[in-house]
This record gives sequence, structure tokens and C-alpha cells, in this order.
Amino acid sequence: MPNKKKIYLFIFVLVLFTIDRISKVLILKNSLSEIYINSFLNFSLVWNSGIGFGIFQLEPNIFYLLISIIITAINLILIYWMLTSSNYLESIFISIILGGALGNLFDRYYYSSVPDFIDFHYESFHWFTFNIADIFITIGIVGLIIIDLFKIKKT
Repeated sequence: MPNKKKIYLFIFVLVLFTIDRISKVLILKNSLSEIYINSFLNFSLVWNSGIGFGIFQLEPNIFYLLISIIITAINLILIYWMLTSSNYLESIFISIILGGALGNLFDRYYYSSVPDFIDFHYESFHWFTFNIADIFITIGIVGLIIIDLFKIKKT
């Protein structure tokens, strides 16, 4: 992949990381109460010490540190994969995952937990609370699955 495309990918990752950071800073400044959006969506701050969507919630201890180190290693692998993929569309989806993953990784080290705040619900059923970074990660993974399913080869 040409260097110019690699620079664009890194800029894209930084833009996504920044969007995630801004959303979290805004919610942290307004964390005193739940923000009602409509009948199925609220913004309500929840601290997540686990991984995506609150899975494997752990107290800060050796297991939390171990998971953080593993997530750091996965981020490094994603950077390598993004830069070495011969499929530019695949690299774009990897960069979307990376933008979100770096946002959540920053929070893990800075706050020792990730602020989640998007609460989708229907009446009393609530989906896992998540954040913008989780949306980016999900979009990137779905994109990679679609590329693989349809064997999309775009350079």
C-alpha cells in the first residue's frame, strides 16, 4: 500500500478517536443525571471495567491489568494488519475498529474503566450500555465480515 494511503488511514483513525473522546468528555461533563432522548434511547453514564458491552466486568486487579495488556497487544496487531493489508477497503474497516479500540484503550489506562453511556431500551428491556467507540468497533467488524463473505477485493 502506498505511503499516502497509510497516512490517510492514520488520519482517519485519529478523527474517529477524537470523535469518541469528544463524546465521552461531553457525557462526563453532564454525568449528574440521565439524559432522556426519546422513549427508547437515553444517555446514562455507566463505568465499564470489562470489555465490549460490559462483558467480563472485573475489579481493578491483576486480571484487569492482564486484559488491558492483551487489548494493547490486539491494538498493535490491528495497526500492523491495517498497514500491511493489500486490500485498501479491508484497511479502512480495520482503521474504523482501531479508532474505536484506541478510544476505549485510552480510557482503560486513563480512568481504569471505560465510560459507556448509550442506553437503548424497549420498555423494561435494556440492551448493553455502550459508547461511540463500541459503535466504530462493531461497524469495522461487520465490514470485515462482509468483505470476507463476498470476497470483496478492492485495492
